[in-house]
Amino acid sequence: MTFGIPAVPDQDDPRWTRRNGVFVRRDEGVTKWMIGDTTTVKISSAQTGGALGVLETSVPPGGGAIPHAHGREEEAFYVLSGDFDFVNGDEIVKAGPGDLLFVPRGNRHGFTNTGDLPGRLLTFIMPGGHEGFWLDNGIDPEPGKAAPPLTPEDLMALTAELARHQVTIMPDREP
Repeated sequence: MTFGIPAVPDQDDPRWTRRNGVFVRRDEGVTKWMIGDTTTVKISSAQTGGALGVLETSVPPGGGAIPHAHGREEEAFYVLSGDFDFVNGDEIVKAGPGDLLFVPRGNRHGFTNTGDLPGRLLTFIMPGGHEGFWLDNGIDPEPGKAAPPLTPEDLMALTAELARHQVTIMPDREP
C-alpha cells in the first residue's frame, strides 16, 4: 500500500536492511543483589551506544531506594506490579501497576514498596551508564535466598562509588 510519500529511500539504502536493534529475552540480562533488591540489567549503555540502560527490579515489601538525585541522567520508572510510594522532590506520589514516573536529572527522587508482596519496576536510564553501578557493586545472587537488606555500613561503603556516578543521597529532612 502506498500513499505517495515523497522521498522514499532507494532500495539500496542500508536503512532497509540494517539490524542494529538489540533484542533481550525475558530470561536474559545480568542479575545482581543491591540494597535489598534483586535487579537485572536488561540492557546496558555498552549495548546501546551510551543511549540507554534498562533495569528490571524486584523490590521486597518495605524496600526501595533512598531519596537521591542524579547529576548526569534522567530516569523513568514503570511499575510492573505492586504498590509504591515515589518521592518526587518534596511530594509523595502513590503508584501501582501501569503507572510511570519520569524524573529529570537534578530532581530528588526515591521509592518504597508499600505493599505486602514484592513489587517489580522497570527503570529506564537516559543516557545509559548508571546501570554500571549495579554491575560493578552488586552481589551475585544465591539461588533460593533473598537479597540482604541495606545496612548503614553498606551505604557508607558505596558513597565513593555513588559520587563517581554523580549521585547525591538526599534522605528525608529531620524535623
